[in-house]
Amino acid sequence: MKEMIKRLVEAYGPSGHESTIGAIISEMVRPHVDELHTDALGNIIALKRGTGSGHAIMVASHMDEIGLVVTWVDEKGFLRFAATGGVSPVTLVGGRVRFANGTLGVIGWERWMRPDAGTRRPEMDELYIDVGATSRETCPVGVGDACGFVRPYEEFGTRLVAKSMDDRIACAIAIEVLAGIGSSPHDLYFVFTTQEEVGTRGALTAAYGIEPTVGIALDVTMVGDTPKARPMAVSLGEGPAIKVMDSGMLAHPGVVRWMITTAEAAGIPCQREVLLGGSTDARAIQTSRAGVPAGCISIPCRYVHTPSEMVDFGDVEHSVALLKALLTGPIAL
Repeated sequence: MKEMIKRLVEAYGPSGHESTIGAIISEMVRPHVDELHTDALGNIIALKRGTGSGHAIMVASHMDEIGLVVTWVDEKGFLRFAATGGVSPVTLVGGRVRFANGTLGVIGWERWMRPDAGTRRPEMDELYIDVGATSRETCPVGVGDACGFVRPYEEFGTRLVAKSMDDRIACAIAIEVLAGIGSSPHDLYFVFTTQEEVGTRGALTAAYGIEPTVGIALDVTMVGDTPKARPMAVSLGEGPAIKVMDSGMLAHPGVVRWMITTAEAAGIPCQREVLLGGSTDARAIQTSRAGVPAGCISIPCRYVHTPSEMVDFGDVEHSVALLKALLTGPIAL
C-alpha cells in the first residue's frame, strides 16, 4: 500500500487541474469495479454493484490538492500568484512548485535578507515564483497556469510525510478497500472528487447525480497532540476519527452511531472529532438534493495544508478496516 501512497501523494493535481491524478486513480481502480466514468466536473466515479437489495452508498475522497495560480509575469520573468485553497504564506518561502508542463519554481520573498525579515511574517502579495527565466518572453509559464508543491514522500518509522496527504491518503484508503472488499449487499459508489479545496464543488455535483442513500467522506483532520496545540481530542496513532461536527456541518447522528458501533464491534480503535475550522465533502453530500444522511471518517494529520503533512500508517490501516466493515455490513441509522 505504501508504494501506492507514494505514487498518489507525489502526483500533480491542484484544484481544477486534476486530470493527471485522475488518470492515475482510474488506472488503479478499473480492475476492481463494474463501471467507471468521469463526469463533467472531472470527478472519477467508480461503481461496484451490490449482491442484494442494499443501499446506495457514496464514498468520497477528494483528489485535488492546494496550490497556486499565476496572476502576473513581470518583465524579468518573475511570477506573482494567488492561492487555490487554504494556503498560508508562512509555509511558502523557499518552497518549490511544479507546473503541469514540468516547469519547476522556487518561491521567493521580497523582504528576504532585509533587516526586519526575521521579525515579521510574509504576506502573500510580497511573494513571487522564480522559474529561472530572465524575461517575460523566456518564461515557460504564464497567467492562469497552476502549480502544486514539490516535496518527496518520506517515512519516519510509522509516520508518513508528504505534500497532499490531504487528501490523497484518503484516496489510497478508498482504493485499498475497493481492491480487497470482495462483495457487498450495497451498491458502492467510490467518488474521487475534484475542487474540494475551493468549496467541495465536485462532491456536490456527484452526489446530485448519484442520489445516495448514505454518504461517507474520507478526509484528514487536525490534531491536538503537538506542542502548545489548540486542545483537540484527536491524536496520531489512536485510530481514525469519527466526525461529530466541523465548521461546515453537523454529521448525521445515526451515521455517527453506526460508525462508532461498527468500530467497537470490530475492535477497531477510533476517536471522536469536533473540528472548529474547515469542512469536507460530507457537507456537500449532506446538502445535495433533498438531503442525504452523511458522515466522515477522518485520518488524523499533523501540519495540514503545508508541504509536509504527516499521518500514521496504523491510522491508515484502521481506516481501511473500518470502511470495509461499514460497507459490507448492515446499515442501522
